[in-house]
Amino acid sequence: MNPEYPVYIISKGRWEQRYTSKTLDHCNIPYRIVIEPQEYEQYARVIKAEKILILPFSNSGQGSIPARNWVWEHSISEGHERHWILDDNIRDFYWLNKNIKARITSGTIFKAAEDFVNRYKNIAMAGFQYEMFAPRIYKHPPFILNTRIYSCIMLKNDIPYRWRGQYNEDTDLSLRILKGGWCTILFVAFLADKLPTMTMKGGNTDELYKQDDKFDGRLEMAKSLKKQHPDVVKITWKWGRWQHQVDYRSFKKNKLIRKPEVIIPESINNYGMVLKHID
Repeated sequence: MNPEYPVYIISKGRWEQRYTSKTLDHCNIPYRIVIEPQEYEQYARVIKAEKILILPFSNSGQGSIPARNWVWEHSISEGHERHWILDDNIRDFYWLNKNIKARITSGTIFKAAEDFVNRYKNIAMAGFQYEMFAPRIYKHPPFILNTRIYSCIMLKNDIPYRWRGQYNEDTDLSLRILKGGWCTILFVAFLADKLPTMTMKGGNTDELYKQDDKFDGRLEMAKSLKKQHPDVVKITWKWGRWQHQVDYRSFKKNKLIRKPEVIIPESINNYGMVLKHID
């Protein structure tokens, strides 16, 4: 079973690693990878041409923002209600079931997430929790309502927002959506194993997140978000580096609105997914 909505990967300078595209290929999940024109030959050597979309610009100096907005409009031009946009450094996806993290072998979790979101009128943004943030020693809810969505994102196409800025664009978009009265859903039953920011060459690491004695990329990221949302963001020092900290408590008032025609069955639907031991 595969997602109904189109899946896009935005990538730059990472044709050798290709973590996300390799994972989706392994699971037979259809996708298109969005790249800048000067890198087409490198990507075309390792990814089928029909899976490659070429941006009409390059080296904008704005990180991934122009590519993200181009993807949004491309999805609309094809007539889709929503689209998935994935970072290019996701190594695996998991189904968290009874505190077992089972590596997926198909696109079923994407389809299950879509079906859940489509029950409601007012979910503008959804996505998968990071695998590192769901340790098996704790109990976890199947999803978290009204929080930030990172890296593996499903967006409603007709909302009145677009990507902006240079840093923390996913947190900024999440906050603008929530401040607009919409809901977000962060699935914890479905997990994405993404490499930490600034640990891979290419992408925003080379273009925006540089780190030296005169420039602290993480501090600049935190300052940027605080400037955009001073009412809910503060800057803290954690784990030996600067971090932004967001207070999402004010968005508890945003309630899910179910579509009137939707009837939710009482039985459990695992979409045919079963746990298997694979050597």
